[in-house]
Formats: sequence, structure tokens, C-alpha cells
Amino acid sequence: MSKVLWKPGTMIYPLPAVMISCGSLPEEYNIFTVSWTGTICTDPAMCYISVRPGRHSYNIIRKNGEYVINLTTKTLAFATDWCGVKSGKDHRKFSEMELTPIPASIIKAPMIKESPVNIECVVKEIKELGSHHMFISEVVAVNAEEKYIDKNTGLFRLIDAEPISYVHGKYYETGKLIGKFGYSVEKKNKKK
Repeated sequence: MSKVLWKPGTMIYPLPAVMISCGSLPEEYNIFTVSWTGTICTDPAMCYISVRPGRHSYNIIRKNGEYVINLTTKTLAFATDWCGVKSGKDHRKFSEMELTPIPASIIKAPMIKESPVNIECVVKEIKELGSHHMFISEVVAVNAEEKYIDKNTGLFRLIDAEPISYVHGKYYETGKLIGKFGYSVEKKNKKK
């Protein structure tokens, strides 16, 4: 097996393809797509999004200090891509993509009703890192679609929502289950 040396770049894939909703008033509401996002801390629950300063929503988030991460699905794939390539300066994305803004439980930014999970975030720090600025944020609420909660176990079955991921410029469906956390060290049932 041989390796090919590439210049340093963004090769940590797959990533979630999420829609970020922001704005404190309906006339300011916008949606844009990012995949530079992730978890950074458990207690307190914290995450980040990295956004180019030239994006229309950058100043909306910077001014209001909050946003919602809306997880996306196979059904939302077209809207996810469209909201990433069209600018909120020129488009009313909620109405044009027939998405429904609904009130968040704690912050003023709207959630996307059609998303199975909406993560309400309050910005704690902005790191100016180069092409993107990182909004380090505290998760203040998570809203999950009830139909994906298993009535027997109480577990959230996000896989049933058919989430999508982003891999080097392309969107993909998630694959088959191959294990769970800790399966490599579980005790196997011994045959008698």
C-alpha cells in the first residue's frame, strides 16, 4: 500500500450537512448551510460552526449572538444544498424552499420545523481563524421530533430520519449499522 502526499487541506470527512437558521425578527430570518460544525464539550454542552465573514448570515449571528443548528435528512437534501449556494441577500429562503420557521424554546432565532433535530445555540466566543471564523457556542436547548423517539427504550432514533452527510463536495445517505460504542470490548456470550 502506498500513500500520496497532498498539500494540507480539509479532509476530515464525512461531516454533517446542517442548515443554520438565524435572525431575531421575521424580516431578518435566514438559512444557510454549513458542514464545518461539531461538538466541542459535553459539560457544558458546546458546539461550533465556522462561517466565512462574507456570508450574509455572518453579521446576523454576530449581532444577535445566537443561531439554530437544524439537522438535515434525505428529504431535506435539495433545500440543504440550495440554502448553501443561494444568498439571503437575494432570497427569502424559508418561503422559497417551503420551510416553516417556528419559535425556538429559548432563543429568538427560528427553528426549521421540517428538521428532526433543532439545536439552539448561544455564541460565547468568536475565533477569527482565516477564511472562516469559528462561533464557539453553548447549546441551550435541543428540540427533537417526537416520532423518532422509541416508545420502548426512550432512545432517539435519528437514523430513522435518514440523515445526510457531506463528503468532499457531495451529499450522502448514512449507511448500515456496523457496531455501537463499546462493542469491541463487550463480553461475548459463552456457549455452554
